Amino acid sequence: MLTAIIDYESGNLHSAHKAFERMARECNAGEVVVTADADVVARADRLVLPGDGAFPSCMAALKGQSGIYAAMVESAVDKGRPFLGICVGMQLMASMGREYEDTAGLGWISGEVTKITPRDPSLKVPHMGWNDLVIDHPHPVFDGIETGDHTYFVHSFHMDVHDEAERLAHVDYAGDVTAVIGRDTMIGMQFHPEKSQTTGLRMIANFLNWRP
Repeated sequence: MLTAIIDYESGNLHSAHKAFERMARECNAGEVVVTADADVVARADRLVLPGDGAFPSCMAALKGQSGIYAAMVESAVDKGRPFLGICVGMQLMASMGREYEDTAGLGWISGEVTKITPRDPSLKVPHMGWNDLVIDHPHPVFDGIETGDHTYFVHSFHMDVHDEAERLAHVDYAGDVTAVIGRDTMIGMQFHPEKSQTTGLRMIANFLNWRP
C-alpha cells in the first residue's frame, strides 16, 4: 500500500511525513512518500493533503500544480481512494473560503470557512493549543478515541459545515469549532494529528487502516 502526502509547497511536510511513516511501520501499512509527482499521486492507495497558510493562497498553489490537482481529484472523487485533509488541507474541502476574499474550495464538503469568533472576547484568535474533542458521529478514524481526548490546534478560521452529518467532531472554544469532517471515503482534521501525541498518532493509524 502506498500513502502519498501531497507536496504543493504548503504545509509542514517533515513532521507529518515522520508521523505517518512511524504509524505505517507499526501498522504494517506500506510505504509513505511526500510527493509533487502527479503520477505518484495517481497510483497512491491513500492521499493526505496538508496545508499551512491562508485559504486563497493554498487553493491557488494547489490548482497551480495542475497535474497534481487533476490526479488528486480523480483518485479521491472518481476512484474513491481514502483521502485525509489536515488543517488548511481540510478547509480546502469546503465549498467556499471567506478568508481575505471569497475563494471557491474543492466543494467536497458543503460548508464555508469563516473566522473563529468566540463568544468570550477574552479568548484569543488564533485558536492555538490543546482542546478536547467532542465526537458528534462515530467513524472508524475514532477507533480507540473518546470525547475528552485532546488534540493540538493552530488556526484562525474554521469550517461551518452545512450538513450536520458531515461534522464528525468539534471542540468548544466559547462556541463550537469544527474539528473533524467527513463523508464517504473523505476525512478532514482541523487539528494537527502529527503534533497531537497519542491521540493524533492513533487517528493516523486509524486512517491508514481504514477500509471504506
